[in-house]
Amino acid sequence: MEIKGKVHCFFEQSGTFKREFIKLGIPAEDYDIQNNFGETDHVIDLFAEIDNAYDGKPSVFDTITTDDFVMAFYPCIYFCAMSQSAFGLAYTNYRNLNDWQKIDKIIEREKKRDEYATRLLKFIHVCMKRNIRMVFENPLTMSFLSVFFVKGPDVKDMDRTKRGDHFKKPTGYWFFNCEPTHGMSYQKSSDIRRIHDTKGADHAGLCSEERSLISPDYARNFICDFILGKEQVNTQLSLF
Repeated sequence: MEIKGKVHCFFEQSGTFKREFIKLGIPAEDYDIQNNFGETDHVIDLFAEIDNAYDGKPSVFDTITTDDFVMAFYPCIYFCAMSQSAFGLAYTNYRNLNDWQKIDKIIEREKKRDEYATRLLKFIHVCMKRNIRMVFENPLTMSFLSVFFVKGPDVKDMDRTKRGDHFKKPTGYWFFNCEPTHGMSYQKSSDIRRIHDTKGADHAGLCSEERSLISPDYARNFICDFILGKEQVNTQLSLF
């Protein structure tokens, strides 16, 4: 894929992907409602922007062209494995409730999941209608999106440590208005702290901020493999 314009990193405040795109000579900016890392270039409510664009109102999408690219890390809070367990009566956090109170909690959670899923569909609708190239990321393990969605992920990365990340953490990537490319990955082994099982990391909780972070090595390898189809200098490992 050739990106002649700018990369818009949605729901990213760490700057990890942004910086790797910039290193590769492609302008990039972060968009998120928070700025905990001091890297968010546009502190905005992306949910509101998606709703506005879908309703035909002015939005941040008006500044995005067909030469640009959107890389989105859409919130997984109601789609991931931990969230799915909250839809059962045996969920640990419901242990002090009676059965009908548990059902009430599940109904509330279903409404929130529907809200997030509907907004994700609106996001895709806006990008497709405007011919904006977009990829969004979400976890795969017991994921709601991997089973109940408009299509399956175009890329399934079942072991992110192979591309230099800190956690195995199976992840899916959904591509719209573009197709994944295939390049050659390498790792900077001196920077890699390997953890081969998502249950084996006792220093970071499943939904902790640390666990959600992606290593710069992984970001660069992913971009070169699946976005740009770029063979990197000093390639050490072919993944295909």
